[in-house]
Amino acid sequence: MENEELEKETRNLIPDEEKSKADYTANDIQVLEGLEAVRKRPGMYIGTTSSTGLHHCVWEIVDNAIDEALAGYCDTIHVTINDGNTITVKDNGRGIPVDIVSKSGKSAVETVYTILHAGGKFSENAYKVSGGLHGVGASVVNALSEWLEVTVHKDGGIYYIKFVNGGHTVEPLKRIGDCTDSGTIVTFKPDATIFTDTVVYDYSVIRDRIRQMAFLNKGVRFFVNDERGPEEDHVHEEFCYEGGLKEYVTYLNRNKESTENPYDVIYCEDKQDNIKVEIAMQYNDSYTSMIYSFCNNINTADGGTHEEGFRLALTRVINKYARANKFLKDNDESLTQDDCKEGLTAIISIKHPNPQYEGQTKGKLGNSEVRAVVSNIFGEQLERYLNENPRSAKMIMAKVTLAANARIAARKARETTRKNGIEVTSLPGKLADCSSKDVSQCELYIVEGNSAGGSAKSGRNREYQAILPLRGKILNVEKAQTKRIFANAEIGNMIIAIGGGYGNEFDVSKIRYHKIIIMTDADVDGSHIRILLLTFFYRFMKPLVEQGYIYIAQPPLYKASRGNKDYYCYNDEQLNQLRAKLGPTASKQLKIQRYKGLGEMNPQQLWETTMDPDKRKMLRVTIDDAMEADKVFDELMGEDVLCRKEFIRENAKFVNNLDI
Repeated sequence: MENEELEKETRNLIPDEEKSKADYTANDIQVLEGLEAVRKRPGMYIGTTSSTGLHHCVWEIVDNAIDEALAGYCDTIHVTINDGNTITVKDNGRGIPVDIVSKSGKSAVETVYTILHAGGKFSENAYKVSGGLHGVGASVVNALSEWLEVTVHKDGGIYYIKFVNGGHTVEPLKRIGDCTDSGTIVTFKPDATIFTDTVVYDYSVIRDRIRQMAFLNKGVRFFVNDERGPEEDHVHEEFCYEGGLKEYVTYLNRNKESTENPYDVIYCEDKQDNIKVEIAMQYNDSYTSMIYSFCNNINTADGGTHEEGFRLALTRVINKYARANKFLKDNDESLTQDDCKEGLTAIISIKHPNPQYEGQTKGKLGNSEVRAVVSNIFGEQLERYLNENPRSAKMIMAKVTLAANARIAARKARETTRKNGIEVTSLPGKLADCSSKDVSQCELYIVEGNSAGGSAKSGRNREYQAILPLRGKILNVEKAQTKRIFANAEIGNMIIAIGGGYGNEFDVSKIRYHKIIIMTDADVDGSHIRILLLTFFYRFMKPLVEQGYIYIAQPPLYKASRGNKDYYCYNDEQLNQLRAKLGPTASKQLKIQRYKGLGEMNPQQLWETTMDPDKRKMLRVTIDDAMEADKVFDELMGEDVLCRKEFIRENAKFVNNLDI
């Protein structure tokens, strides 16, 4: 009886109007033919139909061209954004086969572009190593295109086929001419009914990705073109790096030193058990590390066994050298992994015939055998380098032992704090905490200044909203030593209030709030405080940013009053829209107040405009590309003033109002 009642209650949890129909039969099973499934659920294949998914289609076609380069048959790739936002990718590889595939009864070109999971990447004879298996392939790009054309130069002939309306063949592949070269040309137009956010390509996104591919594939020449608009606005760039990863590391470190980097680029390359390993690394005088890994040219953003092998070897070899050469005394602590990678930029690239990835995003390499291969190859060559280059080795030892001393000093400072009775678990006195213990509902507002903090404390919902006022600007962690960072009172308060720790030991499961909201004034100083906070979160609590726990409050810029009626406008455009809506007569009667800071609002106004979940506007901070984020933080917050000036000079023309 109890079970029956429980079942009845469970069935009634969902309102009737939200339930699916009760007569679920075989007639409800849909069999989607060809590429229909892709158009029905595009997010399953490209992740999103936003700008990120739009550009992902370009990567899929480019990856096919790069796989030809990996196979040893292609040395030139052109990527062009055409007028009308179509994309053309051209390579001088072998060309897609044009003969008939027995299983499909169609040409190989038509088969590859109309049947999911069809292609040469599954054959070890056609491709020894391929990056294409990580993605969804040419057929999905075809499915999500308004039209797509393929021209193949192969075996003395030029062959052409066109698809329309999501991958429907106009007519079978046909020979349209003769040639003496080989290669494949693909042009496609994304379907605006699928990519509803935008079908406009961002040249800088495509350029930066192609430049990365050029670094990873030394000697392959890439041409990137933007041919939209008038001819005088066209952009043409060429990338080719004979130095490969060595040049990549130098490029990433270009802003780290005001003069030439005194540290050498350490490079190693070898092959073991059919796995090719290539690593380049270089230290610099900063306190943050940048370690990026790739498998078959695919960025493994979440790391994996190749990164683990690299880190193990780095720590093992440096400790061994430091002890053998008396940089560490017998009673000294061993250097930690964090000590050894402070100020290190490294690229780890492996080529694997059968990569296995963990998780849906395939951002983490899971092949267990790779760990030992990378550790052996890199460890042996790093040890040889240190022994053969004593001057460089001495500089590296000075760098890592300084990091160790700073770490030990910071630990002792924390221990002293505990002995004096101030436990790390005790919340900072400036924090006005909320009463709820449900962290998924709790919000922490980090507020600029005591005045705004006072209004926020009075206006908040005490059940789930906590307030932490900041005094002035926090330390720029991009340029500061670890010891100084954690001696900073404001940073210490944030670490304790948020509750997940910091750095490599940060545990996102232990945070006390699932919304951490930066609330600063809508002026230049407020923007500076915001970027300082974002820099800190990105460098020391990165999972908060990666998992979408960081938000930016959007306080109004204007209060417009007419009689007893108040209107809040968040920018000039909204103010102009309000004036147009009210008409010229009523607009003249408006009393406009431009808020200089949050402190000018009383608690009720701050609640209504910026803190009430039903009315507030907030921006969620996300990371689409960690490498690009690293570069931006480095350029804007790092030591190189000239680089920052260049950034300002290039982007000043886009600024309309500096205080917004």
